[in-house]
Amino acid sequence: MLHCKKLTCVREGRILFKDLSFTVNSGEIVHFEGANGVGKTSLLRLLTGLSTAYAGNVFWQGKDISIDRESFYQQLLYLGHKTGIKAELTALENLQFFQAMQSSRLDLNLWDILAKVGLAGYEDILTSQLSAGQQRRVALARLWLNDSSLWVLDEPFAALDKLGITVLEALFIEHVKNGGIVLLTTHQDLSIDASLLSKIRLIAAVDDLYV
Repeated sequence: MLHCKKLTCVREGRILFKDLSFTVNSGEIVHFEGANGVGKTSLLRLLTGLSTAYAGNVFWQGKDISIDRESFYQQLLYLGHKTGIKAELTALENLQFFQAMQSSRLDLNLWDILAKVGLAGYEDILTSQLSAGQQRRVALARLWLNDSSLWVLDEPFAALDKLGITVLEALFIEHVKNGGIVLLTTHQDLSIDASLLSKIRLIAAVDDLYV
């Protein structure tokens, strides 16, 4: 469903990676690995169309995402370093807002979802008053409300304890078993069956550091 062809990423004149090609099919979880600064976040931004590649293309269901952007975004959920939540709303109100946008999931209990991400007791507190980690958890709670095929997640476990990580991994497994795709970066070791999980390790380009 997702195909990347000879992607090259350049930042501030430096090649982070080049000629990167891979294909991800429905039912797969892909973990992007690599040292800090090697370009993991930059790769996710290319895969979501938020940045433009120096060279190469990204295809979703056979179509270049730069040409059929609207259709692609209808099937994408991206959670990056910025939470994308509304500071003037409470944690619960943020989920109510997302739930209204995701009308197919109106049957879900928002209180239970907030409890799953460790926010029981914080439902009615303005997100502007929550810690950065707690705000991150509010953003992660959106995953339970979203039925997009493609989830692209940058360090989703950063704000979670061991139990929270286990809960989120179970959600990933459920999503891909229903035909979805999960792409993520994380420094955590994943406890996911190898039949569902693939790893792609990014290695800095060393033969041509600058363009």
